[in-house]
Amino acid sequence: QVQLVESGGGLVQTGGSLRLSCAATGRSFNSYIMGWFRQAPGKEREFVAVISRTGGSISYKDSVKGRFTISRDNAKNTVYLQMNSLKPEDTAVYYCAAKPTLSFTTYYREYDYWGQGTQVTVSS
Repeated sequence: QVQLVESGGGLVQTGGSLRLSCAATGRSFNSYIMGWFRQAPGKEREFVAVISRTGGSISYKDSVKGRFTISRDNAKNTVYLQMNSLKPEDTAVYYCAAKPTLSFTTYYREYDYWGQGTQVTVSS
């Protein structure tokens, strides 16, 4: 089992940057694929990015490609989401999630563990 705690959210202007962190406690962090998801008010939770257990494979939602970068540091049990060129439509609560598997999944219902979320607000 793993516990996840996100940090780094906040209020930023259009075009600004934020770096989200997700710290994991528990055993065998490197046995989990890690995903970032977001949920805006009144909308379903949506996939943002996912990274494989070693960091060798990554996938992004099309609308964040070239602006967001997911990475992980298995020595620190932490996954990151660097967000650049932020837009108002990026405003949401951002969640990290973990799944003990080899294969990627971008469907949020398939993830087993979730953090509490961190609010990201981009003003226009």
